[in-house]
Amino acid sequence: MKILMVCLGNICRSPMAEGIMQAKIEKYKLDVEVDSAGFEAFHTGDAPDFRAVRVMKQHGIDISGQRSRLFRISDFDVFDRIYVMDSGNFSDVKSMAKDVNHMQKVDYILNISHQGSNKPVPDPYYGGEQGFEKTYQLLDSATELIAIEIKNGGK
Repeated sequence: MKILMVCLGNICRSPMAEGIMQAKIEKYKLDVEVDSAGFEAFHTGDAPDFRAVRVMKQHGIDISGQRSRLFRISDFDVFDRIYVMDSGNFSDVKSMAKDVNHMQKVDYILNISHQGSNKPVPDPYYGGEQGFEKTYQLLDSATELIAIEIKNGGK
């Protein structure tokens, strides 16, 4: 299985989600690959935000080697699940989908922990480090549920 995490700039939420999911993959010894992408070209090739790196490191996860990349139409063919962080990301992904089969792969990541809510992961970029910690907590809960579902044979 291949999972893609998507946010706007691919420097805060989605690299954090990728890093946390990778830690869950290792914890549960899952046959899963994870990546992340965004829609804002301004940050293409950049490392994650230093605050995201710092908060993740405090939780024992190193995301400093990740680099931002743009979401591509081909991602629909490569990935089995595409998790978005908010309604803007959902709209961006939807605008690139060729058909209903593509969109069946897409969901808000917090629908895993708050079913059917389409609840966003708040973007911590313009706030302080406490926003990154909140983002970590939300993504940690959601990715734990994703990992358990996969471990138990869920698609």
